[in-house]
Amino acid sequence: MTDRKIALVTGASRGLGQGMAQQLTRSGVEVLGTYLTTEPEPGDLFVRLDVAAYPAFVATVRDILRDRFGVETFDYLVNNAGIGTYAPYAQTTPEQFDELVGINLRAPFFLTQALLPLINDGGRVLNVSTALTRGVVPGMSAYAATKGAIEVLTRYQAVELADRGIRVNTLMGGAVETDFGGGIMRAPEVQKLAAATIAQGRIATTGDITAAVPAILSGAFGWATGSIIDLSGGQSL
Repeated sequence: MTDRKIALVTGASRGLGQGMAQQLTRSGVEVLGTYLTTEPEPGDLFVRLDVAAYPAFVATVRDILRDRFGVETFDYLVNNAGIGTYAPYAQTTPEQFDELVGINLRAPFFLTQALLPLINDGGRVLNVSTALTRGVVPGMSAYAATKGAIEVLTRYQAVELADRGIRVNTLMGGAVETDFGGGIMRAPEVQKLAAATIAQGRIATTGDITAAVPAILSGAFGWATGSIIDLSGGQSL
């Protein structure tokens, strides 16, 4: 099939990543997901990703592409995996900061770099940010800083990978009901506070955000690169 598309989605065993993988599968895209600690559902195609072991991971992806799909390259990379840590600025430790930078910034920076030989010319890279880069929530400074850096990185990647026709964009999410950050957004009182900052008047479901991902990666968004695609429901406008 000449129109066959393959996506690699990091952090795809739960939350937004799981929703993205499901939406892409429903749209006809074949998905290879990654996980770290949350075991995927039986039958899904997953590989464990340790952010400190890029060469081994890339070799595994290459083998899966050949053995499972019969190809050498894939089309879409979704850098979804990340962590959130609540810590007031004055109390944030170097260890907390380094962990956030390592997983939220260093990992997508160097993982994308390592995977470039396996991404098709004309492919797509989708990074993930947050409305907390626009509206301040005390206690999230280190997390928001890593995501602000992702937004800048996206613009540089868009320019520097343009000669291969690779489009790079950032999906900006907002408050969403998942287990991210220990599931804090499942608490009714937290949802109420967050909803007051959102134009739509409520926090998102995973589907509110992930349903758009197949379109963002498709030719319909072919003229978008270096963009922040805001799917926060109008948070902190």
